[in-house]
Amino acid sequence: MNTVALGELVLTNARIVLADTVLDGSVRVDGGIITDIGPSSRTGHDLDGDYLIPGLVELHTDHLETHFAPRPKVRWNPVAAVQAHDAQIAASGITTVLDALRVGMDEHADLGATEMKTLADAISAGNAAGRLRAEHHIHLRCEVSAPDCLESFAVLQDDPQVRMASLMDHAPGQRQFASADAYRVYYQGKLKMSDAALDDFIQRRNAESIAHAGPHRRAIAEICRDKGIVIASHDDATRDHVEEAVTLGTEVAEFPTTLEAARASRQAGMAILMGGPNVVRGGSHSGNVSARALAEADLLDILSSDYIPFSMLQSAFSLADNVQAINLARAIQMVTKRPAEAAGFHDRGEVAIGKRADFVQVRVEDGIPIVRTVWRQGRRVI
Repeated sequence: MNTVALGELVLTNARIVLADTVLDGSVRVDGGIITDIGPSSRTGHDLDGDYLIPGLVELHTDHLETHFAPRPKVRWNPVAAVQAHDAQIAASGITTVLDALRVGMDEHADLGATEMKTLADAISAGNAAGRLRAEHHIHLRCEVSAPDCLESFAVLQDDPQVRMASLMDHAPGQRQFASADAYRVYYQGKLKMSDAALDDFIQRRNAESIAHAGPHRRAIAEICRDKGIVIASHDDATRDHVEEAVTLGTEVAEFPTTLEAARASRQAGMAILMGGPNVVRGGSHSGNVSARALAEADLLDILSSDYIPFSMLQSAFSLADNVQAINLARAIQMVTKRPAEAAGFHDRGEVAIGKRADFVQVRVEDGIPIVRTVWRQGRRVI
């Protein structure tokens, strides 16, 4: 999909969502850049009074793997997997995406570092050929408790597409699964283990976390600082977790699991990211703090689609409808301007003169935002 800008474009009769307000009017684009915002013009592409918002900027989606490995031991063509993923991402209003690739595998993982490199190469090829609707980059999800984490990280650390790395530990009793009961419910359902087999698995995973998590966190954080890769924490549950993240140079707090951790992250100056599915469902599937509760406490900066691409847009409109202190302009910032800033994209994420002309035309029907058209750098891609 060639996304080179097509010269002048005028979008009119729109409800334009700016950084701090909603304006009825028109937007003029030239060379893929916004050149004017003003009253509705008599000429141009009529948006029928729909919202015009910036293209969404997604920092953490696990969705690509489901296209590449849709069933255990099944592998799809990586180029086709990236194309299918890209189509769903763009149709959800996302124009810039950090595709999450896992680094570090436990014994039940069905994918390895070689396959992650295959996907990274397919993303690079799609970007270079101009056939992707969204602009794709990479987020490395580093399972620091896994024995092969550092070795796997080395396979991808020099890829120029890598913009962010999150440091995570999904061992039982850690972070996302501080409750042993919640861990058992999740993993017995996922892995179909007997009680005895799960007991053995938990014992091994705890031993791996004790042996590897600390050294791997420190080593990967040092590499990221040297390379200018944004560091994100993941599932912090306590003030101690946050203090450790601060020493590593962490800038984004992904999915804090408690109010205590979110408050400590705010005090440390981190951007707090939560999942769109948490907002839409009204709570965490793991029983952790709800994103809506953090929003009501003014402890939410960024929304991510996590595992459902459309949840990003849906959750922004949901917050605007359901949290009194958050209007639509502020909610849209959480999926555009704030994630763009966190990832170092200073040329996009806002409908403002001089910014990239990445737009989404949205109509709300029965409380659900409907994506009608998407433009990237002034060219229609959906």
